[in-house]
Amino acid sequence: MSLEGDVRAAAGRICEAERVTVISHIDADGITSLSILMQAITRAGIEAVPVFVRQLEPLMMHRVPQDDTLKVFADLGAGQQNLLEAHGLEDDRVVIVDHHVTQDVETPYLQVNALPYGHAKFSAAGAAYLVAQAIDADNRDLAKLAVIGNVGDMMAREDCGLVGPARQIVDDGIEYGNVEARKDLNCYGISTRPLANCLAYSDDPHIEGITNSLPGTRRLLARLGVPERTRKGQWRVWEDLSGEERQAIASALAEQVVAHGGRADRLCAEVYLFPDEAEKTALRNAAEYSTLLNACGRWARPEVGSAICAGDRGEAVREAGHMLTHHRAVIRELLNHILETGVTELDAVQYIHVGDRFPDTIVGIGAGMALSRLNRDKPILVMCTLPDDPDLTKVSMRATERMVGSGIDLQEALIEASGSFGGAAGGHAVAAGAYIPKTAEEEFVQRVDRSIKRQRGAAGQGNR
Repeated sequence: MSLEGDVRAAAGRICEAERVTVISHIDADGITSLSILMQAITRAGIEAVPVFVRQLEPLMMHRVPQDDTLKVFADLGAGQQNLLEAHGLEDDRVVIVDHHVTQDVETPYLQVNALPYGHAKFSAAGAAYLVAQAIDADNRDLAKLAVIGNVGDMMAREDCGLVGPARQIVDDGIEYGNVEARKDLNCYGISTRPLANCLAYSDDPHIEGITNSLPGTRRLLARLGVPERTRKGQWRVWEDLSGEERQAIASALAEQVVAHGGRADRLCAEVYLFPDEAEKTALRNAAEYSTLLNACGRWARPEVGSAICAGDRGEAVREAGHMLTHHRAVIRELLNHILETGVTELDAVQYIHVGDRFPDTIVGIGAGMALSRLNRDKPILVMCTLPDDPDLTKVSMRATERMVGSGIDLQEALIEASGSFGGAAGGHAVAAGAYIPKTAEEEFVQRVDRSIKRQRGAAGQGNR
């Protein structure tokens, strides 16, 4: 088979179904994947029901209805096919639309997954869009949601923009008219954050004297003569700036990076904007839109994010805005806790256990933010306990693209370390997570450290 053949087969099976249940994950990629599929399926006149799950694991399988509907799994399923077998799901009643490492099982489940075909930077939302296009070529408007899902799942991070099939979807959105792509500063918050905050709290690349330094950033803006406020006293955002102001800031930042021995090639990235959305809102660009959806999922309201993806610009947006504000406040508290408590450094990793003080759904985000303020040469591992299951520990790890470039693969390390304890792990090279028995915490961390150390050693030998 080919990816195109898999897509056609999946679209055909969906179109033959009388009723469909779409089961998806709760993060931005999962929410956009479900939304793309739900809209494509219902437009085709087929009844569809959405189901969100935090993880596809034994305790969650009761959420998958035991009825005669076609089960379409989105952003999950590839690595949990044994559970589908155990649940009694026959191969002709299942379609998997995913981008994670697939699991070998006896049942030949139909799967749309670009990873086995060599496309590692292509999220489940991208796969869902291919299926939607195969159902009806007029579903090009859904390319926008696929862009959000790809960006939200960090598919644009390593290359400072989407590449391969994910970039082709961007072209579909541009042609349709609801997506714009342009080279701009590689900063989060260009549509909503006050200018100084946008610059100071972006860390890819790290800029000495600017990253994590509001005073340093404000001194730079003052030296360049770029006002932080409008004449009416409102905070300016990056999108408010003139071309000359943007160029002056970008040049000054590049000089600062080079002066401290860094590379300036990551200062700019391709960003994705949505001209059909209101300016200075979180819906204006892919990065901030995906954060809004993540906030909905992390606080157990993924259906609100799905409603926004389906076009609700009233109550759903207001509710999501409140969740986003709370989301950011708790993440700031988590970040401060990590920095104030401090991490334990081993040979290859640094780690901390935050107990049950913070929701397990946000520890990975806090880990990623803390990494820019800690030792930037070692991945960070954060553990937390699960109130619903005190015998389990949730593990989240984050690395930088530079670390991944040196040979580090967090997913591989967590899978290797958790296997001996009967745990489960997954994710990506730059960001991954695991569930392990609480009694195995100490040994698990040591195994992860040894695994990362081996990865670095192997990469070093390969470079000689």
